[in-house]
Amino acid sequence: MSKAEQTKANIIEQAASLFNQKGYAAASIADIMEATGLKKGGIYNHFQSKDELAVAAFDYAVDLVNQRILGAVTQEKNALARLKALVAVHLDYIDNPPVPGGCPIMNTAIEWDDNDSILRDRAKQAMDSWRNLIIRIVEKGIKKGEVKANTESQTVATVLISTIEGGIMMSKLYQDSIHLERVAISLHTYLDSLALI
Repeated sequence: MSKAEQTKANIIEQAASLFNQKGYAAASIADIMEATGLKKGGIYNHFQSKDELAVAAFDYAVDLVNQRILGAVTQEKNALARLKALVAVHLDYIDNPPVPGGCPIMNTAIEWDDNDSILRDRAKQAMDSWRNLIIRIVEKGIKKGEVKANTESQTVATVLISTIEGGIMMSKLYQDSIHLERVAISLHTYLDSLALI
């Protein structure tokens, strides 16, 4: 990797952390300059605008999240074990998040839910990817006889994502991982109810 590529990667990494913790609107170019040690021209040498940097930073953050989720899920063979691994990987979000500030998909979705923007579209694409992963796992589990045939994969995706994201939000708000731990216990019971007996 060239020095220019290293500089660009560092800007993206620092911006991902800032945007995820402060929000896009609240994080200024001055904040990014302070975090990277670069002058304004040094940042704009690599990105034409704050928007372009925000998209690159969001994509970087989501990639880190996806790596962690896929790393946990692909180690399991059974559909329900894969879904439980997906739940379990989020228990580490408070003490060891992939990106400081919690889930970048949730944070971006909340900040941009009322606005048409490229970041809202990116958050929706990332959420679609997560939903589709769960749907594929459930549907494959049904075909393999691991999950009850009448299980609605779309419902499972909604329940898992909404409950996990709510647990992350509560744990961050109260600075107590007990909320995510309760979510994990509840979701494990829910997933067990989907097993073909």
